[in-house]
Amino acid sequence: MAGKKSKKDSKGKAHKHLPPGPVMVDVAGTRLTDEEKARLRNPLVGGVILFARNFENRAQLTELTRRIHDARGEPLLIAVDHEGGRVQRFREDGFTALPPMAALGLLWDRDPLEAMRAATEAGYVLAAELRACGVDMSFTPVLDLDYGVSKVTGDRAFHRDARVVAMLARALAQGLALAGMTACGKHFPGHGFVSADSHHEIPVDPRPLERILKEDGAPYAWLGDGVIPSVMPAHVIYPKVDAQPAGFSRRWVTEILRERLGYDGVVFSDDLTMEGASVAGDILARAEAALSAGCDMVLVCNRPDLADELLARLKVVHDPVSIERIRRLMPAFAAPTWDALQAQTRYQHARRIQSQIVSR
Repeated sequence: MAGKKSKKDSKGKAHKHLPPGPVMVDVAGTRLTDEEKARLRNPLVGGVILFARNFENRAQLTELTRRIHDARGEPLLIAVDHEGGRVQRFREDGFTALPPMAALGLLWDRDPLEAMRAATEAGYVLAAELRACGVDMSFTPVLDLDYGVSKVTGDRAFHRDARVVAMLARALAQGLALAGMTACGKHFPGHGFVSADSHHEIPVDPRPLERILKEDGAPYAWLGDGVIPSVMPAHVIYPKVDAQPAGFSRRWVTEILRERLGYDGVVFSDDLTMEGASVAGDILARAEAALSAGCDMVLVCNRPDLADELLARLKVVHDPVSIERIRRLMPAFAAPTWDALQAQTRYQHARRIQSQIVSR
């Protein structure tokens, strides 16, 4: 980045502009600590994931994201799990209550065209509100099929039919894009068939590869044309395909997702502190397994001690291909302020549609 001045750290020492690294970390509260600022300047860090604990009000969230973006020379990717329904991190101080994706699936069964429009407007509201507060992307949509058994998926899934899931996900991603945000499909190749929650257990899906790809994996093949610029694999073991969970499996990430399905977007690991990731070993072994499988970025959430351990021990060379993929997830244009957003007729119309769906 020739021609730009280096920024200075909290001690006044200049540091160079850094490319995004392969590790996404979190922060503990509503304001950055000096320790967290130092962590964000680590060259291995490429992003920050936020949670409900990081939200006090819109003004505070906007200030927090500004400080995260300013933590080093090149802005870090700021992400959040903000899907709608029970997975919506920010709910107060003007944020719109978004419906669970299953509500859009039910609407599809009555009126597919109306459901497509509602999905687009849901994506637009979701992205516009987050971006007005400085958040770059949300890990959405869930592409898992609704088999009615998954503890982790539930009403986060659009539908049982892979074709409906793909169509509604495409519409939602279009709405995100209209507000300058990219989408992330999860959890490849599918988490919906197993009941166990990978946050607390190690799920095992016994189905053969071709059945998985024909059903659960189908949306990834249909949406791999750039509509879904990033994907998150499942912490699920598919023993008839590989002994490792999908996110640690070169067979799944490189051979199947990238080569067989031709996917060229970012691949995020799911949170490496989840129980479903424990089969790979300690935090370093988990990160190395995910990166070796073909992931571009790994997530370490809720354990700053493990994040620091990983950053101290991980030895990787920045991959220019991964760097370019990650940079493509950054917003392509500036977002309007919250007040300017409220004045937009399109935004208010989209909000009303969400309120109607939630109230049904």
